[in-house]
Amino acid sequence: MSSEFARFTVEPKRVAAIPLGPPSVTEQVESATADIGTAKGNGRSASPLTVDLRLLESTRRQRVKINFRQAIRFCEAVVDVLTITFAIVLGYVACHYTALGKHVYYSSHALIGVALGCALVMVLMLDRAGAYAPCNSLLRVRETEQILRASAQTALIALAASFTSTVMFSRWLLVLCVVVVPLVLFVQKTLVYLLIHAFHDRGYGIERALIYGAGCTGRRVFSALKRSPRLGLDPVLFVDDDRAKIGGTVFEMGYERKRSAPVVGGPVTTELLKQHHIDLVIVTASLDSERFLQTVETAFTGSARVSYVPSHFLSSDALFNYHDVDGVLLASFGKPPRRLAREVTKRLVDLVGSLVFMIVGSPVFLLLSVILKLDSPGPILFKQQRVGLGGRVFEMYKFRTMHVEAPAYDFSPRHSMDPRITRFGRFLRKTSLDEVPQLLNVIEGSMSLVGPRPEMPFIVAKYTQNDSQRLQVKPGLTGLWQLSGDRAFLIHENLEYDLYYIQHRNFFMDLAIMLHTSIFAMRGI
Repeated sequence: MSSEFARFTVEPKRVAAIPLGPPSVTEQVESATADIGTAKGNGRSASPLTVDLRLLESTRRQRVKINFRQAIRFCEAVVDVLTITFAIVLGYVACHYTALGKHVYYSSHALIGVALGCALVMVLMLDRAGAYAPCNSLLRVRETEQILRASAQTALIALAASFTSTVMFSRWLLVLCVVVVPLVLFVQKTLVYLLIHAFHDRGYGIERALIYGAGCTGRRVFSALKRSPRLGLDPVLFVDDDRAKIGGTVFEMGYERKRSAPVVGGPVTTELLKQHHIDLVIVTASLDSERFLQTVETAFTGSARVSYVPSHFLSSDALFNYHDVDGVLLASFGKPPRRLAREVTKRLVDLVGSLVFMIVGSPVFLLLSVILKLDSPGPILFKQQRVGLGGRVFEMYKFRTMHVEAPAYDFSPRHSMDPRITRFGRFLRKTSLDEVPQLLNVIEGSMSLVGPRPEMPFIVAKYTQNDSQRLQVKPGLTGLWQLSGDRAFLIHENLEYDLYYIQHRNFFMDLAIMLHTSIFAMRGI
């Protein structure tokens, strides 16, 4: 078992791994078997796992793939240093030719030296934030957050150093670099991912994985693997015992519903593993001890490794606080503590951002209002009651995209050709411009720029306890769900996006989501 996948986690559940290879293979298998315990329900102990330990030996081919992935991560760090250095030099040139900070001049050697030093500091910051870990986060928003955070921290360090050293930093250069460096680094990382995928398409450093369990946890694992090319694991097949899921397709939780894998019936067999050339079996279903041990033995017999999710009794919700204590995942009940500084900062960003956006975009909004009025009869703004923080009801504003005779409270249209939508309304919905009037809600305090989308009272009335967790934070104009390919489906059917945001929200994540939303809207998806 490669060390990088042994550290792979799908929050808040953990995918545990049964490591393979010497020197203590027997102890590792016995430990994994002991974790399962005795079979319950039939009143007898689970049969001991008997496996030919020679099948657990790491092959030369596996070691080559592991070394390839490690080399990729090292090369990415080196390329990041060069990219950041280039971006800082580019920022200096732009600063110089725009007459910003023109009084500060650096020689070529000094400029390269300072840029390289800042690049090394920033790469260390990125590494500390986990940017070079094998797994990325939902929709790559966490990666953008790490880049923004590291850029700001490096700029602050450079600013502090300018007061204690003989090197004079241009303040304008620092401001410009905080903008230029993240943009250049984001483009570079996108190109690196495309390059890694190109290597994988040619069979370099890639292993094929089978996921046992096509439920919510299985889908999260599938999406995490697809978004994490550094892992070198390609989930190609789902196995499930539920007849209703057999023959279906599981899609990745991504910007578009493109990458998918078929679902076949269980159990896992050696013939199935050989047919699909499976290197790794990931158990995400809640199996009894006997079925789990049988799956492990079948995988080992088919020369495949095994990983599994042991914490099925833990709910994937934000009512749990999770702590990783030296590799042991501990969960405790209770809501995350309120952070006054974060809430004040978020409110200031909401107010300033909304006012600036409304002032700058007022000519466009006026034009949209005129076209909307000419396109179909009825009011320009559509008002509707929604449920916000703590279950409080407020009136939300939108540009009207439907005919006036359409019901005011009903499930949102699932496709653009719905007869309720006006001609201009299709454009507004496609570009998300119909949501712009909600800036008024942000200013009045009933909404935020980033957060879970508010739903109608008749939907909230049917919420389960799990669904009600969305009401722990103020609803937002944009969020993770709006960026995903699942935005075409009902919000409460895709709770994992909002729970992920609730667990990880911070200033830089909000900024990252807004940046991704801008790119998303410009693409017109």
